[in-house]
Amino acid sequence: MSLYSATFSSPIGQIIIKSSTRGLRSLSISNTQKKNKIDKELQGVVQQLRAYFERKRNTFDVQLDWNNTAEFDQSVWEYLLSIPYGKTVSYSQVANAIGNPKAVRAVGAANARNPIAIIVPCHRVIGKSGHLTGYAGGLDVKEKLLQLEKPLEFGIQHSLF
Repeated sequence: MSLYSATFSSPIGQIIIKSSTRGLRSLSISNTQKKNKIDKELQGVVQQLRAYFERKRNTFDVQLDWNNTAEFDQSVWEYLLSIPYGKTVSYSQVANAIGNPKAVRAVGAANARNPIAIIVPCHRVIGKSGHLTGYAGGLDVKEKLLQLEKPLEFGIQHSLF
């Protein structure tokens, strides 16, 4: 099976993408600067991400490869895909939605294992109190992503003129 990769700069750091012939396997954020490199097979994904960061796209059309991952994790990630752009939910809401209301901590752990940041929007899951909690890329990155999607609620106001 062939593997493809892309590395490019974004407003939140270096984005590193890995894909198989079946679909996207991982998307991570790094503070380490590397030379931009984009395999032609991932150019469409990179274009979609750039449009997302420019507020020109709020959904993704990407095939995902979750081969060899736990069924519970997949159920959490599938639910994350249904959270609309600009909306947030709590870990307990996710647990309830997947039919396992006592699995709040397990939902948090599955969120932490999400291999495909941004596209599988684990940044949209926040604490029940409304506070930002846990994010593999760092809480500052989580806040930036939420500011991008909900600028008025997360402190960025745009001029009307």
